[in-house]
Amino acid sequence: MYIYNVTIKLKEFIHTDWMIWLKEEHIPDVLNTGCFSDAQVLRLLEVDDSEGPTYAIQYKTDKISNYQLYLENFAAALREKSYTKWGDQFIAFRSFMEVVN
Repeated sequence: MYIYNVTIKLKEFIHTDWMIWLKEEHIPDVLNTGCFSDAQVLRLLEVDDSEGPTYAIQYKTDKISNYQLYLENFAAALREKSYTKWGDQFIAFRSFMEVVN
């Protein structure tokens, strides 16, 4: 199993609207690519939330090729859609991991 992780730090004033958008639009868009089987949203604890919360969104896939397909065909457009909607009100860090337990 592999996990595509997107960690996002938000400005506090977009938090509520962003969460609705994430759950109702963005995650379904990512899952509808067919590259990932599941997604979960986690809130980071023990971090400085004075400017806004930090979340990790994890998308699961059983094949590296699915992740590569996502990067080649879908990632740029979905990132652009996010930046068009939210501008510079968030920062994102992405990583790809293998589950080894």
